[in-house]
Amino acid sequence: MLEVEGIHTFYGLSHILFGVSLKVEPGEIVCLLGRNGAGKTTTMKSIMGLTPPKQGSIKFKGEEITGKAPYLLARKGIGYVPDDRRIFADLTVGENLEIAARKAREHEGWDKERVYELFPTLREIESRKGGCLSGGEQKMLAIARALMGNPELLLLDEPTEGLAPMLVRTLEEQIKKLREAGLTVLLAEQNVRSALRLGDRGYIIDNGQIRYQGSIEELRENEEVRRKYLLV
Repeated sequence: MLEVEGIHTFYGLSHILFGVSLKVEPGEIVCLLGRNGAGKTTTMKSIMGLTPPKQGSIKFKGEEITGKAPYLLARKGIGYVPDDRRIFADLTVGENLEIAARKAREHEGWDKERVYELFPTLREIESRKGGCLSGGEQKMLAIARALMGNPELLLLDEPTEGLAPMLVRTLEEQIKKLREAGLTVLLAEQNVRSALRLGDRGYIIDNGQIRYQGSIEELRENEEVRRKYLLV
């Protein structure tokens, strides 16, 4: 579904990503793991067209999408949940969802009712403004808003960051339900335990380069790699 091949991304003159390559097959949850500042968010932004790579190729369902505008990629079926959530503080939960709604092409799509089934908490606070929500509620709303665009591929950047352990477990269950609903997920995460519980395959990025890739089982058993690249 997604194929990233040898991308090099810069912020101004700073070279951030060095030949990053990864693949996500339909129906998978693939984890991109790394310490803070390793290049996870830049990889996500490169895929979404927010910081287009200067070199390399990004394909979605076989189509070259490198450098395409984010709104065009959203129309093609890529949803993006940034690590800083970016919800509209002055709009209510319901309005945040409505503003992002886009009809599904073929399959049974996501609408407000279906989103509330996945995140019952949001139904209870539908009339509350985004700026008055807790961190966990904002995270749920950010994911729910991305779902309202009816994506086939969801890019989740640090979904568990700053959440209490109990909320992390709840969010993990909801992400698993997304896979059951037929969504494909690329998950950038610092929380190794959470990623190991969720993912099918994993990539480790460090200093803007992919240092390791393998199944979650292989990653779970390879303590040396985890210690080298993931322990703070």
